[in-house]
Amino acid sequence: MNGKVLRPHGTTAFRVTLVSLLLALVIIGSASCTPAPTQPPPQPTSAPAAAQPTQPPAAQAPAQPTSAPAAAPTAAASMPLTLAIEHYSVIKGTTWSGAHDRAAKRLVAKYPNLKYIYREEVTPDAAVPDAKEMISEGANIVVGNAEFIGMPLKDIADQYPNTYFVSIVASDVSTKTNFIRMFPRQYQAMYLEGLIAGALTKSDVIGIVSAFPCVQVAHRQNGFYLGVMDAEKLLNKKITVYVKYVGDWLKPADEREVATTLVTQYHADVLTQQTDSSSPLDVATQQKVWFVGKDMDIVGDLGWSNTDTVAVSFDTRWEVLYNQLIQEMMAGNKNPNTVLFLGMHDNMTLANGTVEPTVDIMNNGKVGLDAISPKARPLIPDSIIQLVQQRRDQMIAGTWDPFQAAQFVSNGTGLALPGLPIPAKGTVVKQAGVMPSDEWILSQFNFDLNGMTILQ
Repeated sequence: MNGKVLRPHGTTAFRVTLVSLLLALVIIGSASCTPAPTQPPPQPTSAPAAAQPTQPPAAQAPAQPTSAPAAAPTAAASMPLTLAIEHYSVIKGTTWSGAHDRAAKRLVAKYPNLKYIYREEVTPDAAVPDAKEMISEGANIVVGNAEFIGMPLKDIADQYPNTYFVSIVASDVSTKTNFIRMFPRQYQAMYLEGLIAGALTKSDVIGIVSAFPCVQVAHRQNGFYLGVMDAEKLLNKKITVYVKYVGDWLKPADEREVATTLVTQYHADVLTQQTDSSSPLDVATQQKVWFVGKDMDIVGDLGWSNTDTVAVSFDTRWEVLYNQLIQEMMAGNKNPNTVLFLGMHDNMTLANGTVEPTVDIMNNGKVGLDAISPKARPLIPDSIIQLVQQRRDQMIAGTWDPFQAAQFVSNGTGLALPGLPIPAKGTVVKQAGVMPSDEWILSQFNFDLNGMTILQ
């Protein structure tokens, strides 16, 4: 995974813009597996602001819209639009670029006036030339689907005031009038995965094959861990979560070695990953332990393994975020100046009538509780099944969030950033019941939660 932006229910600049737009419009009507990594390493282009040592800033208000407002019935609604995506990796067989590509194609099916063009394996020095070339082909929304290729677009945004430039966030959340940042609240679906993983483990050991310490990895991994801890409490277990880093997003041989070590030496009987090759899944299949997937429905979309091994995955619907931008542009807003951090409370309706939240648990084409493997389902106590259903319903309704509910206590491990040291072990960084701001989650959540075991 590589660049991503603001999550939970906090009101972002984009939400302010959207709400204002919605009120105005009411009057007139409204990185994973294969050759390339799913998400390249985050490369912040500016140092994050120093965090308060004991309490992150709270979000100001709960999220408002659950879907993008309809475009005003003007000529702009039928204006020719071209969505151009710079994919940092190849598309085929990858969960990161593959999900962005799938999103664009779903939007083309929804909007007759929308065209989709793209470039694959874009490097930082090619980001600007490729963007200019696609603009000459008619692109008016240009996306760098990882921060390290998205940030160079900021330098040319002023030259093309009628074009939206978009970068996925890793830890930099800077914007300009027409330079937009975005990321999905994947941690919400990962919390649900943690509940399921915590219920499935019989050895009470869960292993995470991870890339390297960074903000993006931390907030996602911590979301999963909170789910495991809630399962632990509910089932009166004592679960150990081991994390071992391989040093990059895509190191298949090292990922295989780490996954094997977690199973054979540390006795993990549930594996998940924060890396981008299929090696951890291969090990889970061979060792006959459960696997929890990420980024896409790895069984249904990619045909990797089957539900005898994959207990559940989470799916990211980038089209929900892109749809917001398309609606903004059709409404004539040329300067949104925003960060989009959408989650399960936000959704869109596809051309076929399917209503999709930004993220959800998914497996073999099924969603929600049906996404839990038929083989795994009988092994999960009813109390966990009920809690998964309850929390999913609450997050879709926008009435609950794991990052608001939980107390954040530092494990003393993570990644020190300029002006932002890792909080000492045992430090209470956030009290339960306080929702941290989107900016804090995306750029300053640089530590592991207390109780995680980081292996060297």
